[in-house]
Amino acid sequence: MRSFSPLPSIVIEPIVRSALLEDLGRGGDLTSDAVIPRERRATLVLKARQPGVVAGLDLVAFAFLLVDPAIDMDIRRPDGSDIFAGETIARVTGPARGLLSAERTALNFLCRLSGIATATAAMVEAVRGHKARIVCTRKTTPGLRALEKYAVRVGGGANHRFGLDDAVLIKDNHIAIAGDIRSAIERARAAAGHVVKIEVEVDTLEQLEIALSSKVDAVLLDNMSIEELGRAVAMVGGRVITEASGRVTPKTASAIAATGVDLISVGWLTHSAPILDIGLDMPADGNICTQLN
Repeated sequence: MRSFSPLPSIVIEPIVRSALLEDLGRGGDLTSDAVIPRERRATLVLKARQPGVVAGLDLVAFAFLLVDPAIDMDIRRPDGSDIFAGETIARVTGPARGLLSAERTALNFLCRLSGIATATAAMVEAVRGHKARIVCTRKTTPGLRALEKYAVRVGGGANHRFGLDDAVLIKDNHIAIAGDIRSAIERARAAAGHVVKIEVEVDTLEQLEIALSSKVDAVLLDNMSIEELGRAVAMVGGRVITEASGRVTPKTASAIAATGVDLISVGWLTHSAPILDIGLDMPADGNICTQLN
C-alpha cells in the first residue's frame, strides 16, 4: 500500500493561482465568455484515457475553485488510485464558463503529476522483492519541485533532498574544484552542522575506499556496472547508505537492486516522465447542461 500525505493548501494555492493567471491573461477566457451563456451549468467527467496512477486532484480542485467557487467536484478515484483506461476519476459540476476556463490548467497539473506517479509505480514494481527504494532527484521543473516530488511519493517512491540546504552532497565537480575527494569531505565535515548528513559521489572503487575511510554518511555510486555495484556494496558492508544512479530504467532496475544497494535515484521520473492521458469529457449518462436558477 502506498503511503503519502497530501500537500498543504498553502503550497498548492499560489502555484495553481499563478498558472491560472498565466492562462487567463488580461482579458479572461474570450472564447467561453463569448460562446457559453452566463446562466449555463454543466457536468463534466475527468476520465482516464490510459491506465496509470492518479496524482494531483487537490490541484484540480483548486483550479476550479479559484475560477468559480460555485463549481463542485466529486472525486471517485483519489490520489494514489490505480486506474484503467475509460475509468471516471471525478465529476465536476457548476457554471459552464468556469469549468471550461479552468479545464486546461487543471488537466496540465493532473496529467503531469499522474504521469510521474505512474512512472514511479513502474520503477517500484521493477525492484519489488529487493530492499532498494526508488528515489527522485533535484531534476525538476522550476517552481514545481514540491508537486513533482509529491507525485513520486504518490507512486510509491521516496524523495531525495528537496534543495541544496537539505544535506551535503559532494559531486564530481565539487571534487574536481576542491582538488581531491578527501579534501572535499574534510572541508564538508568541518563546516556541516551536527544534524547535517554528508553524501559523496564516487565513480570508482578507489574513491569509495577513501570516502569510507573519511566517515561519510552515504555514498552515491554513479554510473557503475552491475559487477562494480556488487563489489561496492560488499566493500561498504552496511556501514553507510548506498545509492546507485545513472541511466536507470525499468529494464535495468531489478539487476541494480539485486546488488543490495539501499537506494536507486532516477532523475527522469521528474524531468522526462510522459504525461498520463486524462480528459475532461461529456458524461455518457445524460445531458450535461442545465440552466442556472
